[in-house]
Amino acid sequence: NLHIIMHLCIPFEKIFMAKKHIAARWLVGTLGLVLIAFGVALSLKSNLGTAPPSCPPAVLNLKWTAISFGTFTWMMHLLFIAAQMAMRRKVLDVHYLIQLAAAFVFGYLCDACIWLLHGVEITSYLMKIVLILVAVLLTAVGIRLEVIGKTWILAGDQVVDTFSAVTGIKFSNAKIGEDILLVALSAGFAWICFGSPFGHGEEIVIREGTLILAALTGLCMKLTDPLVDKVFNPLLHE
Repeated sequence: NLHIIMHLCIPFEKIFMAKKHIAARWLVGTLGLVLIAFGVALSLKSNLGTAPPSCPPAVLNLKWTAISFGTFTWMMHLLFIAAQMAMRRKVLDVHYLIQLAAAFVFGYLCDACIWLLHGVEITSYLMKIVLILVAVLLTAVGIRLEVIGKTWILAGDQVVDTFSAVTGIKFSNAKIGEDILLVALSAGFAWICFGSPFGHGEEIVIREGTLILAALTGLCMKLTDPLVDKVFNPLLHE
């Protein structure tokens, strides 16, 4: 009888474990978004320039200060989703809904992290560089957590993946193209509005920090990915 009961319990055990893994994946993926958002906030606080995907919302926020950085971020992600619809010629897809939810969550996480750092004053150039390097580390770890969590999908990455699939261009090359385009558009808008391609007065959006974040994040991931996998994969597959 005990053997029969144990046999009947197996499906319920599998369901419980599946739900446990789903919860773990959402937690890991959300932690990834939090780390990326905090990396964005640190780069903005450094005032040495932010990562290419954050340049457009940062410049727009300088022009229209009543609208938060996070709001401009999710607005930009809506454009990325619309671009995917145009390229795929497919309007209805559950992945769009996930990206939409991720856009709102990530945007307001950015606002929350910026608020947390609001009272922090950094004047030393060395400390500003340290902030940029910490932002690189957090972004690298956050991206990996987002990937292995397999839950949240950020539209900024997905639009590059879609473009790569449609055109046949390698993802890495398409990503570089996206970064260059976003920085160029941001610099042009800043030039038109403020007379400078770097930002507005003492508020800097595009500078050496932008180059550091663009160049070092991928390299950092080669070092941090194995460690992240070692720590978090057991939680997702146990």
